[in-house]
Amino acid sequence: MILTGNINKSLADLRLDDAVSKLFDNVSKSEIRRIIDLGGCTVNKVMTRVASKPLQEGDEVTIGLMEKERFIDVKYEKTDLLYEDNNFLALCKAPGINSQRTPYQLKGTVEYAVGMYLKQLGVKEPVRVVHRLDRGTSGVMFFPKNKQAATYISASLKNGEVTKTYFAIVLNVPQKTEWQVDKPIGKLNKFRYGVTNPGRKAITNFKTISSSENGALIQVTPITGRTHQIRVHLAHSGYPIVGDRIYGGAEASRMMLHCYSMSFIDNSGKQIKAIAPPDQLFIDTCSKLNLELTF
Repeated sequence: MILTGNINKSLADLRLDDAVSKLFDNVSKSEIRRIIDLGGCTVNKVMTRVASKPLQEGDEVTIGLMEKERFIDVKYEKTDLLYEDNNFLALCKAPGINSQRTPYQLKGTVEYAVGMYLKQLGVKEPVRVVHRLDRGTSGVMFFPKNKQAATYISASLKNGEVTKTYFAIVLNVPQKTEWQVDKPIGKLNKFRYGVTNPGRKAITNFKTISSSENGALIQVTPITGRTHQIRVHLAHSGYPIVGDRIYGGAEASRMMLHCYSMSFIDNSGKQIKAIAPPDQLFIDTCSKLNLELTF
């Protein structure tokens, strides 16, 4: 829930936490301080994490209320990385973690954790999120460490020069071993995307790599990179991903979509590649459905 209010004369010159607790008196002061610390508070549309910041009459304050159980602290050390050089780093995002800041939080996102890691290295560059994984999706994410690298990989992504391989678990067994979906995707509402015309061009290749009477394990190669592309194209094909409730998938403790690998050629001609084996829950789900996961 997002709450927005304006500071009146009686609240002017108060500390941020004091003023907000009076402005939104149904939210406890301790909760307000937690929200500020997480990065879920903006003053005049600018995030602030300083509870003692004095406010002025007319300031617009917005806070995002997020359930405490949704917050998962995220930290990365060098040993957690899948790949690192002077220009790029890659890591494995866990399911249930946001790739980048939201109106509710900065802390507890991959973006924030990467920023803290770069600060430890003495890198003063801002964190640049050049591609995202949905909150429920796990797997490889790349981050550039400088502006030049960000420009390069952003262009590579836009031009389809970054190869990505995903695994997805579905319950409906595909009739074909391999197929392609070339259908435009557009936004249907705040939470859902769908195959729609007009929409943005979207192409995804699919291959069944294991199947049983219980379901199938699909290897996915997206050619383009639209929001929810894999989820929408699989649901459109009649094979919603297990755990993807938005698009009709069966109930599960997580969405069974994992980015296994990403690779591209850097500007020196060197191949950059990162591989993230699926987590134990993904592996266990394959086992329960009698699906063979080989990588």
